[in-house]
Amino acid sequence: MAYKREHMKYCTLSQMFNDAVVKFGDCRFQWWNSGPGATESNTYADVGIIVKDLCCGLMEMGIEKGDRVAIMSYNCPQWLWADYAILNAGGIVVPIYPSFSLREMSYIVNNSGAKILFVRDEGEVEKVLNTRDELISIQKVIIMDENCPLPDDEFFTRLSTVRENGRRYLRKYPYCYEKRWRSVEMWDKASIVYTSGTTGDPKGAVHTHQTFIAANNVDFRNFAFNEYEVNEDDVCLSFLPLSHTYERQCGQFVATHCGCTIAYCDNPSTLMRDIQIFRPSYFMSVPRIFERIYVALRDQASSTPEGKAAFDKAMEIGIKVIDYRSDENGFIDMGFDIDLAEGLPEELKKEYEWADQIIFSKVRQLLGDRFRISFSASASLPPDLCKAFLAMGIRVCEGYGLTETSNTVTLNNLRRLLPGSIGPAMWNVECKMAEDGELLFRGENIIQEYWNNPGATAEAFDEDGFFHTGDIGVFLADNYIKIVDRKKSIMVLDTGKNVPRAKVENGFSTSKYIEQICAIGDDRKYVAALIVPNFEYFIEYFKEQNIPFDESQVVYEGEGAEKIVVSVGEDFVKIPQLVELIDADIQAHNQNLENYESIKQYKILNRRFLESLDELTPTFKVKYRNVLKNFAEEINELYENQ
Repeated sequence: MAYKREHMKYCTLSQMFNDAVVKFGDCRFQWWNSGPGATESNTYADVGIIVKDLCCGLMEMGIEKGDRVAIMSYNCPQWLWADYAILNAGGIVVPIYPSFSLREMSYIVNNSGAKILFVRDEGEVEKVLNTRDELISIQKVIIMDENCPLPDDEFFTRLSTVRENGRRYLRKYPYCYEKRWRSVEMWDKASIVYTSGTTGDPKGAVHTHQTFIAANNVDFRNFAFNEYEVNEDDVCLSFLPLSHTYERQCGQFVATHCGCTIAYCDNPSTLMRDIQIFRPSYFMSVPRIFERIYVALRDQASSTPEGKAAFDKAMEIGIKVIDYRSDENGFIDMGFDIDLAEGLPEELKKEYEWADQIIFSKVRQLLGDRFRISFSASASLPPDLCKAFLAMGIRVCEGYGLTETSNTVTLNNLRRLLPGSIGPAMWNVECKMAEDGELLFRGENIIQEYWNNPGATAEAFDEDGFFHTGDIGVFLADNYIKIVDRKKSIMVLDTGKNVPRAKVENGFSTSKYIEQICAIGDDRKYVAALIVPNFEYFIEYFKEQNIPFDESQVVYEGEGAEKIVVSVGEDFVKIPQLVELIDADIQAHNQNLENYESIKQYKILNRRFLESLDELTPTFKVKYRNVLKNFAEEINELYENQ
């Protein structure tokens, strides 16, 4: 049964949640893996009871309107319970990435003044124990996983205990829950979201119920503009960190309003497995994950040398089709009713029908029968990668937003999709460009302050209230926008030439051989790069070709089929076949760059850039300052003779 939708009304997140519990009571709300081959789920009514208990438990613990409560956990059903319980209590949610360092975690807790901290499991409990004396404002830590051992310490309690206390509190004060959540107002602070950033201490972007709801309204209408009505039959796959506004607002909040199911991926490394388990209708992702999805789909659809050759041929044909169907400015109609083979010249049509039958249809099957669309943000999606997905009949819509804008301020439209662009500005925001090309936005979904940081607030906004994004852009046809790079990521060579780092790096997004890259060039004579090979590919390649390497030096992370290679021996990256393939990849990409932009020197590394070493953000963007610090010796070698 499908409910007729109306546009998002302007109400608080608390009102939205409680309305959804009533409207979609028996519909599935949450869905997750509970063990090998097994899943469990909760309905909207189930979650409504849990959140009510938990909210009343927080009130019993003394949480008042405006108090800050932190959540430090990877994605799980309990994250949503805690989120809505805090919001319904009138509290301010402070998300903390569990991958943050002890110093970053302590800084956020103390800067926000959080009184209570939700954690999920032993890893987060250990972090708390290691920093307990520094967590000055925290009065109690709530452990959400019932299987996690409870320390013999009154500082810790279980979520089940808080729920039980909440039920008692509700029996004593029968109207406390409804009275509290109904007292929440639109301009009340809802969340302080700290930017992970690549430099300096995180800044706390203060979002109100108004900014989040305004963002929800935009995203819900974007679905409508793309002729897609999300409802309770749909499944949204959640795998990006809920600590980031992208997954939390575009995923969790929009799904709640529409009554659809949120399925929880165990972690990004299990993404393809979980896609096949939950068969999502849509999901949010970032370019780095789209690169992994592309590689995984390619490998699963072409497991033999003959299959790989067929895949490459099919992709060549598919890109021809996308280019043929694109207009003079590069726009293409990818509406849900479009058949890419329709209207093609006879020979190209036959070729595409072959490619679709042999390769692309199998690739789409891997995404499941429900899949409709995916969204890309957080960094620029390379146009070649976007075209590759479109060629396979997989719809990817690129948009743009920041923590401070509560996500979407621009988005492509399926009817006029322009690969390499972030689309036009949304109807509810104003966009202009500064003299240096920096994009500026003003609108009701944008924050008005950073927490306890008036200096940063003043720096971020101009006298007319426009927010400075820090991103350099250019306007294309029909007011579509292309991101050139982060303002701080444009490398300035000692010759005075400006080189967008993204332009150098994005050319390797579909590379078989290069997994990660960090371009270098600031105050240097030429551009150089640190290269991380696709270790998994080369391990398989070396074994197929009987090329020896020291397997004892291969270090893995994860277990079973989800293992990834973290590092290899020095011998591995010196094997001639690897060196030759990577060099050929780099020289081919250099042909697409100006001479001063091209990579003149590079170092092939024997380990990945790692989030655990603070070299990647939680959304997989390289933290350049930390990478340059950690690989200072290797970088100096690249410029010894400049």
